Amino acid sequence: MDQEIKEVNLPEQSPAPQPPEDAQPLSVEESCLLLSKYLEDILRDASQARLDMSRLSQPCRELGEALRSFQSLAEELVSYSTQLSKGGLSQAFPESGSCLYNGLKNLHANLKHLTWQAKQVTKGDYSQHVSHLGEFSEAFNTMTQQLLERETQLKQEIQRAQRRAGIIESYTEMLVDLLDQRDEWLLVVDQETREVVHCNKRTQSDHEDGSYCGSCQHRLSIRPKLLEWDSSERYRVWEQEDERGKCYRIISFPIEWKDRPSCIHIVMDITKEKMNARHLSDRIYQDMDTGIHNRLFLEEFMGHVLQERQDVTLCYLDLEGVADINTAYGRKVGDAYIQNFVEIVRKNFRSGDTFARIQDDRFCLVLTGNVKHLIERKMDEILTTFQRNDDRVFCHECNFKYSIIEVEGQTNMLNLDSLLKEAETLIQQKKRKQQRKQRSAFEFEDW
Repeated sequence: MDQEIKEVNLPEQSPAPQPPEDAQPLSVEESCLLLSKYLEDILRDASQARLDMSRLSQPCRELGEALRSFQSLAEELVSYSTQLSKGGLSQAFPESGSCLYNGLKNLHANLKHLTWQAKQVTKGDYSQHVSHLGEFSEAFNTMTQQLLERETQLKQEIQRAQRRAGIIESYTEMLVDLLDQRDEWLLVVDQETREVVHCNKRTQSDHEDGSYCGSCQHRLSIRPKLLEWDSSERYRVWEQEDERGKCYRIISFPIEWKDRPSCIHIVMDITKEKMNARHLSDRIYQDMDTGIHNRLFLEEFMGHVLQERQDVTLCYLDLEGVADINTAYGRKVGDAYIQNFVEIVRKNFRSGDTFARIQDDRFCLVLTGNVKHLIERKMDEILTTFQRNDDRVFCHECNFKYSIIEVEGQTNMLNLDSLLKEAETLIQQKKRKQQRKQRSAFEFEDW
């Protein structure tokens, strides 16, 4: 999770008090005591340590200069380590060649590379491996391997389900007895009159003229589509869905029926197979923790939207406090915090709107058309509802920030990654503005 780097403002050193003009330099022993006290002050708080060089005896002044250099080094080391502890990975490496920096520099480099690797994994690159970080390396490498195996397994299951749903049974010769005994619908349609002249669901008491279809309890809702089929095709396997959502696979081909040109339709109910295939497909594009879409779905969806140059409005959401709640109260509470946020957002938008989780605490909402004002109003309502459950439920302030980008399809030149980067930049600007206001208010109270 990206964290904003906060500047560490070191307090300016106040000038050392000036000794009286007639003050005499200290003795060597007194100077050593003063330097010892100065060293203790540096180790306690380098920014507050002070030393009056003019009071030192001449033999001790060179040591005093060395301790002043050490003080500068200590202040820089404190600043560097503080920013690093707060996630400030974009800061430059210190130029000092002191051995005191070696461990922190190595940690800084490892964290920067690890951040890059984690971003690659979120993009689907599971070949990333971490080394030289002990147990963390083993855990990270195991995670990427399991993700790769899980993705491969799900894709294989989808392919198997699609092959099962796409099986084509070829019938080259049919006998009347075989037609009457099958469980599928077997309809013979006269090519000239477009009437059903035979159906395996018909009973012996039904009329031969096809009027039985009107009262048949096995009546197919897709019957009009079957009657319209163009028999110029020698053989066709096609699928049709009715208004109730039932899916059928149909094998159609011309045949001579009682000396008349006809066509036969073998109709199979594949609703269950389709539902299984769709379920597996949904798992690939679904965030398993929240039930909403994941980044993979968003990338494919936005790829289609941008390619067709559609006008859309993108709302980028940054859920705050996830890391703090996970650390203080555990992952289960953190997951409940995220799920609560997701449910509130979902209730305020249509089911047809695209809502996806693109990172641990980053979400993206995409609506058709340019509807920035509508989203702003909705976000205010969502924030009000969300903050009703803060300290009472999660023992933490419930808050999030958002940015909105209106994408004009005909003029837009940015891809999804660029749009998300722009949205993230707007979020960070809001955070910096809020921090400046808080800092100003705090300084005013102190004044």
